[in-house]
Amino acid sequence: MSSYSIKDLEHLSGIKAHTLRIWEQRYGILNPCRSDTNIRSYGDEELKLVLNIALLQDKGGFKISEIAKMSDDDIFNHILSLSQGELDYPEQIQALTIAMLDLDENKFQKLTENFVKKQGFESYILNIIHPFMRRLGTLWLSGSVGPAQEHFISHLIRQKVIAAIDAQDLNLKPNSKKFLLYLPEGELHEIGILFANYILRARKHSVVYLGQSLPYEELLLAYKIHQPDYIFSVFTSEPHVELIDEYLDKMGQDLPNSKIVLTGYQILQPSCQVPEKIQLMWDFESLISLADNA
Repeated sequence: MSSYSIKDLEHLSGIKAHTLRIWEQRYGILNPCRSDTNIRSYGDEELKLVLNIALLQDKGGFKISEIAKMSDDDIFNHILSLSQGELDYPEQIQALTIAMLDLDENKFQKLTENFVKKQGFESYILNIIHPFMRRLGTLWLSGSVGPAQEHFISHLIRQKVIAAIDAQDLNLKPNSKKFLLYLPEGELHEIGILFANYILRARKHSVVYLGQSLPYEELLLAYKIHQPDYIFSVFTSEPHVELIDEYLDKMGQDLPNSKIVLTGYQILQPSCQVPEKIQLMWDFESLISLADNA
């Protein structure tokens, strides 16, 4: 079982820690474990309950006194009713978080289908999945989400993006550019470059997709063969912080005829020394702008 601090619950639900403590005392709705030094910690069930409470208050108009009297079935039925309506982005992200915690594929599929029908797949990526993955990354780094939960939801999202890519028209526009997409050796977080693959193909550019954990020598070989206009990668956990500056310098020297565009947790740290040749991408809206104007 995962363990969350009261600040984790506040961050994920938007409900202040002070309010959660009051509810705990007044309604007994949370049952934290306590350490020897009396520090509270909460499990998956408490996190799901707090997320559901936030939804019921914001979108259902329920008061906490009413929610405290609800059974688990009552809460589930109200949440199911709300999820079939017009939820806003934060509520969709919370509902997706609950689906992950429950390992509930059916709930994930219904949420995805509901949103994509109304807003389209690209909006789903930008407004739901990308912010959700940032949240997941924070939880993963803090140890609040276990490997089973992370693998479960990442696999489902990956399937959706690949299916959307496969459904695209492969015809290129007359002035299309060639993008080479890859992840550095040891990097397995693939969803970011899958997003990029979808965005670029949707705008009729040519994509050479090399996937996860590519050795540097293979990147150089692919560069020589394909001579891409752009090289794009996402550095989430690799290269290691002690090696990243050297890696970036090598890219600048060894890939002179391509524009290098990078994003990800490792590369966007203030301490990272990025050569002038390399363009940083802070969000996928920037990649869309680049693809539209390339």
